[in-house]
Amino acid sequence: MANNDWKKRLGVVYSTNPDFKYENEQEEEVPTLPPGEQKLAVSLDKRNRGGKQVTLVTGFTGSREDLAELGRTLKIKCGVGGSAKDGEITIQGDVRDKVTALLMEMGYRAKRKG
Repeated sequence: MANNDWKKRLGVVYSTNPDFKYENEQEEEVPTLPPGEQKLAVSLDKRNRGGKQVTLVTGFTGSREDLAELGRTLKIKCGVGGSAKDGEITIQGDVRDKVTALLMEMGYRAKRKG
């Protein structure tokens, strides 16, 4: 089913070359930095969310799996929902103080912005 993902090939022009093989661009995985070397910023965001507030954690350097795991841990400890994608973790509600304290406990260098 992953081979049949036509949305990734929308910009490709048809080729009459019988030897042509379409290759997807692979994103390089960035190695995850240890927690002490991560500089995370915790801020409040209300833009494009229908007036709802979310706590936004940015600045994570590492793989998607590690980002998702950190996001899952923060969501569980705060007892709220959220998501982790595109290098950002969104946590529902204004829990900046709690998230900053949890990140500091885990060994990350976190700073509250705004």
